[in-house]
Amino acid sequence: MINLSRPNISEQAVEAVGRVLRSGQLVHGPESEQFESELAKYLGCSDAMLVSSGTAALYLALMALDIGPGDAVLVPDFTFPATANAVVASGARPVLVDVDVETYNMNPDVLSETVHGWQGEERLRAVMPVHEFGHPADMAMINAIAKEYQLHVVEDAACALGADLEGRKVGAIGELGCFSFHPRKTLTTGEGGAIVTNDGELARRVRRLRNHGMERTVDGMQFMESSLNYRLTNFQAALGLAQLPSLDIWIDARRKLVARYRENLEPLNNKQLLTLPNMSRGHSWQTFMVVLDDSFNRAEVIEALKEFGIESNLGAQSMQQLGLFRPIHNLCKIGPRLYAQGLALPLYERMTLEQIDYVSDKVASVLSKFA
Repeated sequence: MINLSRPNISEQAVEAVGRVLRSGQLVHGPESEQFESELAKYLGCSDAMLVSSGTAALYLALMALDIGPGDAVLVPDFTFPATANAVVASGARPVLVDVDVETYNMNPDVLSETVHGWQGEERLRAVMPVHEFGHPADMAMINAIAKEYQLHVVEDAACALGADLEGRKVGAIGELGCFSFHPRKTLTTGEGGAIVTNDGELARRVRRLRNHGMERTVDGMQFMESSLNYRLTNFQAALGLAQLPSLDIWIDARRKLVARYRENLEPLNNKQLLTLPNMSRGHSWQTFMVVLDDSFNRAEVIEALKEFGIESNLGAQSMQQLGLFRPIHNLCKIGPRLYAQGLALPLYERMTLEQIDYVSDKVASVLSKFA
């Protein structure tokens, strides 16, 4: 089976985890501190805080900004539900913004219209752009809109560690950036995540919130506010730290594989059997998703590819179509179609060009059969 994704865990990484396990320092330790330091350096920001998941990162970012009941946060319609779920968990209301048909990211024009025409009871407090599948969102436009309307900017960069936008790493462009280290991500700690910022006060607040609202002082532990435990273990940090030096190499390998996919699948794109994803210079390619023509039943295509030993799946969800985040302020059109017809194909850096050719050939065969 050619899997949709496979984590890249070297023997060196396994040994690094083993050293921590043998040391007995399983929670906070030197590996956690070094991973935070190296991650901040890699992203070009002052502070990085490890947390237990990408979802926890989103939630804690909102908590650090004091966003809660009576507030509203603008999120893209096409994303993993964790983006909107974190807003709900904070007590605020997610306001859905449709996405761009080519980038799959929050459409800045729709964002501007939504903010300008807002008449909801809640106060708009923040915008949470997602760098979907590793494609950088239009942060220049989003930041400009946020500045005009005095909105906080929290980047959901769960899929986009290593992606860059005009020389800056995504996640380090807004006030706070959130990352996931889930096994589907290029760098993984199993479960895990991080929050990054260039604001020292926000960093201090996040560190407190991830650890029961506690700060350590000369007088010992001081509990400053109520919170829960969102810490990452030290052995998970060791796993992430061992992978970080290889991240750019892995992303480069993914870009070469995507180029081969595009070359192979271009005839299907020309026949309008599918639409290829947009190529962006800074894309980190966590996922390669094509969009099937509306004439195809995606479930049938997935099942047919499975018979050839190829795992495929949907790309992401439309928050509107899930029906969990009501009332709906805007009627989204692009996100629901991407949810219905998006097809994620296998992509991981250890794939070979021969495997890309095989998958491409079988996609062409299956679509020709159903066309």
